[in-house]
Amino acid sequence: MNTIPLIFNERQINITVLGGQQPGPEPKMDISVIMLNGSGSHFRIQTLENLLKCGFKSIVSIEPDYDNFNIEDISRRYPSVKFIIPLEPVTDGDMINIGMSEVDSEYVLVLRDSIYIPDGILLPNLAGHLVADKNYCVVPRILDRNNQGFAVQFSPEAVRGRFRVMPSSVVTDGTPTLYPFDYIGLYNREKFIKLGGFDYTITSSYWQNADLAVRAWLWGEKTLLSTSFQLSYTEETPIEDSTADLSYLRFYLKNLLPKYKYDHGVIGSMSFFIFVSNSSCGFFEAFRQFKDARNWTEKNKYRFKMDIQHLIENWVTSK
Repeated sequence: MNTIPLIFNERQINITVLGGQQPGPEPKMDISVIMLNGSGSHFRIQTLENLLKCGFKSIVSIEPDYDNFNIEDISRRYPSVKFIIPLEPVTDGDMINIGMSEVDSEYVLVLRDSIYIPDGILLPNLAGHLVADKNYCVVPRILDRNNQGFAVQFSPEAVRGRFRVMPSSVVTDGTPTLYPFDYIGLYNREKFIKLGGFDYTITSSYWQNADLAVRAWLWGEKTLLSTSFQLSYTEETPIEDSTADLSYLRFYLKNLLPKYKYDHGVIGSMSFFIFVSNSSCGFFEAFRQFKDARNWTEKNKYRFKMDIQHLIENWVTSK
């Protein structure tokens, strides 16, 4: 596994960029859109039309599968939309990192082509309300394809000394949530970059999403749910795979092992014996990963405002 990245977008990915050379309609809000494509939606044209009518500052469409559509023809039809095609395998987090590098708005709305996107998906008055408190991430209430609610609110817990995430479908406005479901949310771009963005060395979609989200909480930022902003899927709701694999080990090292002492985060040397006894890799690989995490924590130690124990114990007051 590669070394933990220390800066935003440390991994430079080869991409092809089409379009985005002409200004779009006059922006009505300082919000851009990153559209993650992957399902081959048949509503592609209507989706772009509806997004363009909303008055977003810019629209970036990430196309990991070039063969899904004739992107060149679509880019000529919508010259203000920037279409980005990664030329190598990428994770969801990679795609969002790329998109964040291509926009300059205060906030960025991350969507998927599996989400129903009507005309007026986000109106300026609502947008102003959602970003008024300058929180790191605002998560919409999301419904399934039958317009039924499901769990989009997640709370951290400790059960017999082990970290666990408790899902809930009960949502009230302003409720804190540990992470945005399926990466979908309204992100403060400056804070996203300062947090380092998504860690490309974590390849599990679930743990990559959780890693950045938990880091944001530990570094003093908030992710809150909004009931006034609601979206729904047009396809089956994604199933999250939280298998404790190598990606989980990196999540564990960066988010669960650091302790907050006095005014900074630290991983004590004796913590290695706790880690190696619970890791599935050999002694030398475990030592290499542990050393990498200690180095990363040391360089970011004053960014920590709490540790995972404090976050769990004070979760009800995190709002």
